[in-house]
Amino acid sequence: MSVQPDTPENSIKQKIDYSTLPSVVTDRLRELIIEGQLPPGARLNERELCDLLGVSRTPLREAFQTLAFEGLIEMQPNKGAKVTVLSRKDIEESFTLLGALEELAGQLACAHASEEDILEITALTYEMQAFYTRQDLPNYYRLNREIHQKLIHATSNDLLEKVHTHLNRRLQSLRFRSNLNQEKWTIAMEEHLALVDALKARDGEALGRLLKEHLKRKSRFALDEFTPREDAATATK
Repeated sequence: MSVQPDTPENSIKQKIDYSTLPSVVTDRLRELIIEGQLPPGARLNERELCDLLGVSRTPLREAFQTLAFEGLIEMQPNKGAKVTVLSRKDIEESFTLLGALEELAGQLACAHASEEDILEITALTYEMQAFYTRQDLPNYYRLNREIHQKLIHATSNDLLEKVHTHLNRRLQSLRFRSNLNQEKWTIAMEEHLALVDALKARDGEALGRLLKEHLKRKSRFALDEFTPREDAATATK
């Protein structure tokens, strides 16, 4: 069984107010990329995106600059912007490095997380499980990202958090798509329950190992599904 992502019409129920800060526009565009509504290789038509989001070109272009810095889009002279297409080597190297960071993060989080951190991550995990039960992938994945962010923040290591955040954003779309397969989504949910158990026990070795294995499964799925795309189909022209 495959889970179908929301269409743009379903996921964007309200337009952003003209006065919205560029950071909010950036967040909305990032969601569209992560959820595959703007797929790898998609050309980003400024006029269409302005109409879709209800903003002027100024905050949209500022959002483009931020997403280009994050590696999610590419700015091409005289051609505009397009969603980045990762090569197989990009995927392999990024997941390998991210796995090492997450293993370390698991160890540090168990040593430094406050009881409040642990309670919050636990509550979010059970809330995420409720979205899994309802088969609501977009909301499940938004909480998934929040859980991982809070876990990394609980390490109390600012440099690790900064490097992890930047690298992880390149892989969010691949991590999201792995859950379109129901079997893999079920495994991911089970792994998250094991992760929170290890965190509550403050078992840093177990949590680090589980995080690394969790990411390895995501990497294998991404590489199994990898198809070289020199000229990917575009969502907007």
